[in-house]
Amino acid sequence: MAYESLAASYDRLTSDVPYEAILAFYKELWAEYGLKPESAVDLACGTGSMTLLLAREGLSVLGVDASEEMLTQAADKAGSLTENPPYFVRQRMEKLRLPAPVDLAVCCLDGVNYVTEPAALRESFARVFKALKPGGLFLFDINSEAKLRGLDGQIFLDEDESVFCLWRADFDEASRLCTYGMDIFQKEGRLWRRSREEHLEYAYRVDELAQWLTDAGFTNVRTYADRKLQAPSPNEQRIFIAAQRP
Repeated sequence: MAYESLAASYDRLTSDVPYEAILAFYKELWAEYGLKPESAVDLACGTGSMTLLLAREGLSVLGVDASEEMLTQAADKAGSLTENPPYFVRQRMEKLRLPAPVDLAVCCLDGVNYVTEPAALRESFARVFKALKPGGLFLFDINSEAKLRGLDGQIFLDEDESVFCLWRADFDEASRLCTYGMDIFQKEGRLWRRSREEHLEYAYRVDELAQWLTDAGFTNVRTYADRKLQAPSPNEQRIFIAAQRP
């Protein structure tokens, strides 16, 4: 299963992810929509980096993820937050069910691409719609078709002094799936433990996502370039999408 072995090393291998810049763009977007959120759900929250940033902004936050291992890391990190700590729950996005509706739902770092069945993603959108208060906002980003197609056959290496991750991407046009095969070496004392994971991402088109959001009841669906208040270019690698519950 994805992230079983990678969870313990995820933050070290993704130390260059600009979470603060993503949050700054979220704030621009909710200002564009005239929203002043007090509560939020962070979908596919992973190790909780964005969840904690939202909590530090004063929002009441619930982090949701399908991976128990990633949530364990998130809960450990949240232990350092003595004021307004977030809560975490294990749920798949298509099974989302919150105890109370929230003002804001976010899903960063292509969590939507990880929902590899279109029917499941449509159900996810319907669940997010129900989880939002009237006027609430749903913000997410995707790896674009252009990016996933361009990854085909490429090999990447991420490492630090205690973990070494080698991964190869393969894109299949027929299934629209990008497969990441990962070999992970983690240092344990004088030895290195090897594990392997496979991750899948589905190449969604912006037009179909917009239609499915509309079908779920959302309005004011807008698309943006990567952290910019402008339309995405044809070769945009990461695309942000905003949608509002009326």
